[in-house]
Amino acid sequence: EPLELGLKELSSHLEYAFLEKSNKLPVIIAKDLKDVEKEALIKVLKSNKRAVAWKISDIKGIDLRFCSHKILMKEDYKPAV
Repeated sequence: EPLELGLKELSSHLEYAFLEKSNKLPVIIAKDLKDVEKEALIKVLKSNKRAVAWKISDIKGIDLRFCSHKILMKEDYKPAV
């Protein structure tokens, strides 16, 4: 059963498309695609849904205690290269 997620606001050139009804299994696509291109892309994604719609818990042999951690950043964090 797909999780219901809170969707974040996207950049102006991106939008959400959904692989299932009721806004389930969101994917991010380019907003400037033509309707025909969007339909073709969504059709391909739906036909390959098993390859893209997985969770960490679907991987056999990996204990969730090792995979479910959060990275906490300080408030004064500044990205650096």
